[in-house]
Amino acid sequence: MKHFRLLAAGLLLLAFVASCGGRTARTATAGEPEKAVVYMTRDISPAGLDAVYEALGRKAEGKVAVKISTGEPGGSHYLQPALIGGLVKKIGGTIVECNTAYNGGRAATADHLKAAEEHGFTAIAPVDIMDAEGEIALPVAGGTHLKEDFVGSHFPAYDFTVILSHFKGHAMGGFGGALKNMSIGIASSAGKAWIHTAGKTKADLWNNLPEQDAFLESMAEAAKAVADHCGRNIIYINVMNNLSVDCDCDAHPAAPQMGDIGIFASLDPVALDQACVDQVYASQDPGKVHLIERMESRHGIHTVEHAAAIGLGSREYVLVDLDSKTPQQ
Repeated sequence: MKHFRLLAAGLLLLAFVASCGGRTARTATAGEPEKAVVYMTRDISPAGLDAVYEALGRKAEGKVAVKISTGEPGGSHYLQPALIGGLVKKIGGTIVECNTAYNGGRAATADHLKAAEEHGFTAIAPVDIMDAEGEIALPVAGGTHLKEDFVGSHFPAYDFTVILSHFKGHAMGGFGGALKNMSIGIASSAGKAWIHTAGKTKADLWNNLPEQDAFLESMAEAAKAVADHCGRNIIYINVMNNLSVDCDCDAHPAAPQMGDIGIFASLDPVALDQACVDQVYASQDPGKVHLIERMESRHGIHTVEHAAAIGLGSREYVLVDLDSKTPQQ
């Protein structure tokens, strides 16, 4: 049994080696580059959410944006206010969103705010629809498809950003986690169309869809623009519950066919999404085949691949189990 020591949040934590979907999470040996750290707990509760936040050791300060999906009216798989409310209040966060690029219940600001209220989010924090007054452009460094990422004009007013994501399947992207939440999610309504069309248009989404990998790569590039803008003032948390093959943007998502897994957090969004994908493959739940089919049929892992290739983060990581008292092999 190997013993690994990691210093996080002022505590000495023990890491374990976890084989996940053909990949291995482990600590670096002498001479190897340092691995990203992903923290996990199986406790999907306010206490569990607080535990992964504290483990990251990076305090959300100043004017804090908490980027979630408020969920399309009719759906119910979005992160519940009862789960996230304690953390949002603790950090004095404002829940932020942008309007959708499709004609649903959150395409207009007034309707979006109504949905946020009906889903209970206005009861736990202020809600800011960041593109209610337009958009701004963030530069994309090293992109293949995008030179600019168009985000809600309110976004630069925030000092710190918490990317708090519900990890689940997605009809177009294969899955949605931190990378989707910070790219499509922070993009303005027109900016969402810009990403979906790989930089072809901000107006005519459905008649300009590119080949799949170009869309996935554009999501990674938009995510990098957000990360570059924030610098160190950003953290990433994924909640792996209600693991439907469909997104919270679906008003009638399919029922989950596999069980909940846990809460994961990292300072590296690439490592975080990779770890969550690996957890799906490593699950002993036979229902995982449905989510895996959704991810593979859309080549969803390519978003992670491209994000790593353009320098957003690393696919190699150490997984630290906050529930474990001893190292595991």
